[in-house]
Amino acid sequence: MSHEFTEDEILDEIKHHLEENAIMLFMKGTPRAPRCGFSATVVEIFDSMGVQYGAMDVLPDPKIREVLSRHSNWPTIPQVFLRGELIGGGDIVKELAASGELETKIEAALVG
Repeated sequence: MSHEFTEDEILDEIKHHLEENAIMLFMKGTPRAPRCGFSATVVEIFDSMGVQYGAMDVLPDPKIREVLSRHSNWPTIPQVFLRGELIGGGDIVKELAASGELETKIEAALVG
């Protein structure tokens, strides 16, 4: 029988990922198997930049997405955080990458 995680346990896990990873992607699926186009786009951008990032699949339990969106005040997935600060979802990451701003933000987060 599997353990049902409480919202507090999920929030603790989210916070742990944010503390441990300068770049954190909450996504549908995994970097090797994204389960939505927006998540796949962010993975492609990060991979093309050669950056290390953490990733968490929000699909295994609907509560993960609910708790994450409450924590970030952002309704959609994916969600990208740099040094624990939400920078946005797939469209925003794509715009930042196109303008060159993403590279600057990531470099600052990695120096942090």
